[in-house]
Amino acid sequence: MFVGGFATFALLYGTQPMLPLFAASFGVNPASASLTVSAGTAALALALIPASVLADRVGRQPVMKGALALAAVLSICCALVSDFGQLLVLRALLGATLAGLPAAAMAYLGEEVAPNAQGRAMGLYIAGNALGGMSGRVLAALLTEWGSWRVALAVLGVLGVIAAAVFWRRLPPSRHFRPRAASIGRIVRDARDLFADAGLPWLFLTAFLAMGAFIGLYNYLGFRLGDAPFGLSQSAIGAIFLLYVVGTWASAWAGLLADRHGRRNVQWIMVAIMLGGLLLTLSDTLAVIIAGVAVFTFGFFATHSLASGWVGRRAQERRALGAAVYLCCYYLGSSSIGSLSGIAWYDGRWTAVVAILGLCTAAVLGIALRLRRLAPLGPAEGGKG
Repeated sequence: MFVGGFATFALLYGTQPMLPLFAASFGVNPASASLTVSAGTAALALALIPASVLADRVGRQPVMKGALALAAVLSICCALVSDFGQLLVLRALLGATLAGLPAAAMAYLGEEVAPNAQGRAMGLYIAGNALGGMSGRVLAALLTEWGSWRVALAVLGVLGVIAAAVFWRRLPPSRHFRPRAASIGRIVRDARDLFADAGLPWLFLTAFLAMGAFIGLYNYLGFRLGDAPFGLSQSAIGAIFLLYVVGTWASAWAGLLADRHGRRNVQWIMVAIMLGGLLLTLSDTLAVIIAGVAVFTFGFFATHSLASGWVGRRAQERRALGAAVYLCCYYLGSSSIGSLSGIAWYDGRWTAVVAILGLCTAAVLGIALRLRRLAPLGPAEGGKG
């Protein structure tokens, strides 16, 4: 699962450090260039629920394995485009194809991992996401400086094929999966039950706002650091994504804390850390900005790890659909807030971007404080949420 999470984020977000190059190569503005990220995440979001229904019907493993292999091939195809429109179409197809892996992964972990180890297991999966996002972005930045963005996308695709081969061979078989027949009526009933829960709608909103803030920060950080007074090179900007390693550690550590103290007692602290890191990026000192991004990244991955695990616990037998709705909100936040932040960049540069992202993060903090008072479902939730 670590390999699957690694490859998903590497393929999905590998174009993020290339945004200034897309703007220059295709003659588009920063907000339009960011659509190479948003098209993939929006398509992934829309495909998550159909993918979860398919995973309920045919099994978690076939859906995850097929999704990863096809997405790697599409990444290679992205390197061959002749215009910006073709790139956006292929990126959207890649995102829709990738939906199968995250849609089934959370349900797979919920079924196959013992309840007292689910926090650690989810933390490891999210750590793979963090490391994949970091590695894909850093490698893409280096390859675009040494070669071109086409070379970078092709190499990411080849590495995705290798990751898919490892995933196919090493993923343990499902032991507790039970097929559920798909029907519109059942999906509607399950969705109604999910949104009737006292905590799940707030966790879905957490996913939307937190991921939107996270992607918005990294989308436009490259534009800020490439401008005066910093004037960093493409490879230097790409090196900023090495801060994802902080997220790798944060997600695993947050899982351990959740198993010990309960998600409700930990999550609000992690969101407060996010907000503090974001405010640090307002500084004009490069070292302080980098420190702020590191703190923000730590808080985000910890928050995401806690919230996603909490959804799996509260959704119970509807965990596949619950995971799909959570991730749908997660990636819709990425595509919408991530791109809309470009309008703020155009109007007020970094201060305006931080204002938008700060409002989102403050709202997540308010939700986390509300969830502290959420009653556990019962013994299955361990009283710790």
